[in-house]
Amino acid sequence: MKKIIKYVTWDILRNKIVLVYTVILLITSLSVFGLEDNATKGLLSLLNIILLIIPLVCIIFSTIYIYNSNEFIELLVSQPLKRKTIWLSLYTGLAVSLSLSFFVGAGIPLLIYHPNILGLLMCVVGVSLSIIFVGIAMLAAVKTRDKAKGIGVVILLWLYFSLLFDGLVLFLLFQFADYPLEKPMIAISALNPIDLGRVLIMLQMDVAAMLGYTGAVLKEFFGSTKGIIFAFIVLLFWIAMPLFLSLRKFKSKDL
Repeated sequence: MKKIIKYVTWDILRNKIVLVYTVILLITSLSVFGLEDNATKGLLSLLNIILLIIPLVCIIFSTIYIYNSNEFIELLVSQPLKRKTIWLSLYTGLAVSLSLSFFVGAGIPLLIYHPNILGLLMCVVGVSLSIIFVGIAMLAAVKTRDKAKGIGVVILLWLYFSLLFDGLVLFLLFQFADYPLEKPMIAISALNPIDLGRVLIMLQMDVAAMLGYTGAVLKEFFGSTKGIIFAFIVLLFWIAMPLFLSLRKFKSKDL
């Protein structure tokens, strides 16, 4: 298993797309902090990149990598190796390499310019989203044989998590404006890891006033110890669930 993880990780880290992705993240992060006089504006700008670009790159790259590795996967399956070992090795290699790229490109500048709990939290959220969307990509790839269809599915999933989810939440808020939805918003935020990461970081940045009364309720919950623990448990669930479903599908898949 270690040999497969090492091979996959090294293969991805040498990939030109991953190298360009890391360099662009690094240049963007340094530019944001270097050009912005206001530290909060710099963090908000980088937050948008973390919440939109990181999931997009991870989900598309991971999907394409799995499809392009079909022959390699078939070769491994023909060896005396358990399918669980093969799949977990691929997942670990992808998750480690893409998380490392994020950390070098955005995490290090964050810790240099903001060596505090907020900078560390943004690093944790960025790494978590990288791992989560690797799992979602592998689930989509193992369930869809056609490469074009699989890539289309993951793009739609990214659009849903990044853009459509917020629109649906706003629609519900307008439709049920006469009802107290502040507390249900805590449960709704758990349905989207990107939204959960955004709320967690923005509330730690003391910009909850931008979210109105709902923001005050969310700050009361996520600003507490139990709220932070709840958020990390939900993120761990989002990491485990796609991996579990994809592993179960891969074990029974006819290659």
